[in-house]
Amino acid sequence: MTKHLISVLAFMGVTFGVQGVSHFLLNKDHFAEIGFLRESPIMPLGFAVMIIEGLILSLALTRLAPTAPSLRDAMMVSLAFGLFLGSYIALTEPAKYAVPSILDWIKVEATASTVQFGVFGVLLGLIHRKFS
Repeated sequence: MTKHLISVLAFMGVTFGVQGVSHFLLNKDHFAEIGFLRESPIMPLGFAVMIIEGLILSLALTRLAPTAPSLRDAMMVSLAFGLFLGSYIALTEPAKYAVPSILDWIKVEATASTVQFGVFGVLLGLIHRKFS
């Protein structure tokens, strides 16, 4: 149980770090141009999503490699989920919403998702190896 709790906390930390840097520093102008974003996000919904996603990733790794998960196993799980979730964000959202630049949207979201799930994959592997 400890590895799942720590995995969820790690996912929340990585998500806040990567998405925060993307939204408020690196791509601030990009997000400022988007007219449909809330001025103040509803944080409890964001926390709920991070908890659910982090738990799913942690549990998926224990199903894939129940006894001795490797760093490679963790990276495969994290990057597969990142591709699944990131492709929706990067490709479907600009298809539904009037974003200022579809290409910029895809670049920003695909990059953030790749970094987020890549970093988390490493942490997930380390956490599960330590607490298995």
